[in-house]
Amino acid sequence: MTSDAPSQDLPTLEATRDRIRTTYLHDEAGRPASSGRGLHHTALISGDVERTVRFYQDFLEFPLTEMIDNRDYPGSTHFFFDIGNENLLAFFDFPGLDLGPYGEVLGGLHHVAISVAPERWKRLKAKFDEAGVEYVIHSEVSIYFRDPDGARLELIADPLGEMYGTQVL
Repeated sequence: MTSDAPSQDLPTLEATRDRIRTTYLHDEAGRPASSGRGLHHTALISGDVERTVRFYQDFLEFPLTEMIDNRDYPGSTHFFFDIGNENLLAFFDFPGLDLGPYGEVLGGLHHVAISVAPERWKRLKAKFDEAGVEYVIHSEVSIYFRDPDGARLELIADPLGEMYGTQVL
């Protein structure tokens, strides 16, 4: 993906990144254990429950696992898809609320990256081509696209804990 960011003082930004890396990034031997057990679920907003189910289950092949009432908003559905490794991608719909179009905002979601096996990645890419879904490929292992509500997703064929040949975990 390319950036349309305005020009920045890149040497200063790199120096800041190096300072933060030196201060906070520890090698595996010196890194404390995480207090987390994994990502339970990420929750996005759906503009249409059935359209979302068709896209995530039928097209992306992530099985729908449950649909329950949203305890915070009467009439709203909270529903979940299995994205592997005991992780879930969840959605809420908010019928009657005009939430407007998807937007990337400070503090908001940039994208969700989901690891898939290389052979599944190739099959899904072929489905994108057949369906005419727009996408961008990066480093021959990442495919970026938007869901029906505009949320940006990435399917990455690298193993969990690795990104473009670099161990990140």
